Amino acid sequence: MPPLYILRHGQTVWNVEGRLQGRLDSALTPLGQVQAARQGAILRRFGVTAPVLVSPLGRARATAALAGLSADVDDRLAEIDMGRRQGRTRQEMDQPPGPGWRFDSPDGETRAALTRRVDGLLGDLRKPAILVTHGVTGIALRALLTGRDLSDWDWMTNPQGVVHRIEAGEETVLR
Repeated sequence: MPPLYILRHGQTVWNVEGRLQGRLDSALTPLGQVQAARQGAILRRFGVTAPVLVSPLGRARATAALAGLSADVDDRLAEIDMGRRQGRTRQEMDQPPGPGWRFDSPDGETRAALTRRVDGLLGDLRKPAILVTHGVTGIALRALLTGRDLSDWDWMTNPQGVVHRIEAGEETVLR
């Protein structure tokens, strides 16, 4: 697998409000705009030049644009579909979140389906690439690339404003 660079979109209004976004969208905050620009600066500082693939969702596309990246949309980078939990805060959910609550939502996309989706994308990559995506999708990508246990993703964080470089199963966070 060639080196891959994974970026999560910048902070959004719903991130601040604690709302699950899933396939819905909210705008980048001023901090999110700064984070996106910072990601572009990080890539330039480390001399990263590679084709860019971006989620079709607005917050990821805005992040790519603010980072100065010309990107091709790939639907496989979209965030996990969180079903009826999308747009809700934890307090508004019909049942309290338990283990894995961020991943398997009622009437949404399952963790297994997300894994198949992003694994298909990874199988198509033959050269280094920059992937601009989302929180849960980024975790799935990083878990697959580093050989981590896919049944327990709660161990992973996915901060905004950084770049995750993964090569030969090893992850480095570029700041």
